Amino acid sequence: MNANLIHAFSERIRGKLVAQFQPNKCVGQQISMDYKGDAYTASLTTGNIDPVSSSGLLVAHYLHRVLPWMDLGAELMYQRGQQVPGGEIAIMSVAARISGEKWQLSANISPMGGNLHTCYYQRVHEYLQVGVELESSLRMAESTATIAYQIDIPKADAVFRGQIDSNWCIGAVLEKKLVPFPFTLALSGYANHVKSQYRFGIGMIIG
Repeated sequence: MNANLIHAFSERIRGKLVAQFQPNKCVGQQISMDYKGDAYTASLTTGNIDPVSSSGLLVAHYLHRVLPWMDLGAELMYQRGQQVPGGEIAIMSVAARISGEKWQLSANISPMGGNLHTCYYQRVHEYLQVGVELESSLRMAESTATIAYQIDIPKADAVFRGQIDSNWCIGAVLEKKLVPFPFTLALSGYANHVKSQYRFGIGMIIG
């Protein structure tokens, strides 16, 4: 079971908690804090922090608007633990994003890790949005492409999202607002046809 908690402390500060549970214990947790300035955004994320074993993950982001249509930024990832070669590792990435009225193109490259991540988003019309994502590992000479879309159905107070990638993994989520209550019912499904792995879920969003 997964649980998500999002809270806006102010107009500029937002916090998020994500936890994953298995029978009788919490097997994963992630805490994020985001700050939005007039021309920049900054965030700090921690994952599976364990002071006893001195292990965990720390990720810091910074993105600054340098032109009305361009943002530049950087990301620092630090991980420590027994499962990490050498006991600890730090990876620096740089990012860029350009945007138009109804589209957005972004890229993130990590010279040390040899990874490249690019995304393109397009709002086709009021109720349809599409996106394409490409993740490449230059060191492993592997790439994965993903196509995704979102359809808003105002008359049904519902949103449908779907995606498929080059590894033949298919995912979909249907969110339905339970008017007049402040709840949203979420149904999700995921299928990896190559590995014959299938997952289905049901959730409730409050707020």
